[in-house]
Amino acid sequence: MSLLQELEVRSDNQCELCGQKKDLSVYEIPPISKVGKDNSLLVCQICKEQIENPEQTDANHWRCLNDSMWSEHRAVKIMAWRMLSRLKQEGWPQDLLDMMYLEEEDLLFAKITEEGLEENEKILHKDCNGNKLEAGDSVVLIKDLKVKGSSMVAKQGTAVRRISLDPENEKYIEGKVGSQTIVIVTDYVKKI
Repeated sequence: MSLLQELEVRSDNQCELCGQKKDLSVYEIPPISKVGKDNSLLVCQICKEQIENPEQTDANHWRCLNDSMWSEHRAVKIMAWRMLSRLKQEGWPQDLLDMMYLEEEDLLFAKITEEGLEENEKILHKDCNGNKLEAGDSVVLIKDLKVKGSSMVAKQGTAVRRISLDPENEKYIEGKVGSQTIVIVTDYVKKI
């Protein structure tokens, strides 16, 4: 069964955010670390366009989140939280956010995009040259790094692909070196 078919069964062939039954497609929640139904949802064209283009967001369309935020599916709850955060200045979305519950891991994932934060509140990750790093970027190590808690040394020149950003510290990123996921200080990486 394809991902689209799994999501159609899960959602009863309707948008998992607003309930519309036309123009449905799969939306993978960024940053995409693992493709699958836990990180994807079925959305209509209207929801998809507004998610991807914040300047086109129509607050009244998103009143549907009053229902979908209670979904049992992780991806739906995360997307509902992000859209409510984007709209919180409207008043009513903040009330819904105050009622909403996400597991700690899901809340950290939801906050990665820093949806709803002002520019001066956002944590900005930069490499050794001052280039902005984003989740999913690839970097290269600029010096040998000893990995704490193991005898491993990550060698200079090692490429680290599909990094994730620490939402609480601008100096930390995570990535896989070999088969091990490690935390790397941004001062020792260069964006590829």
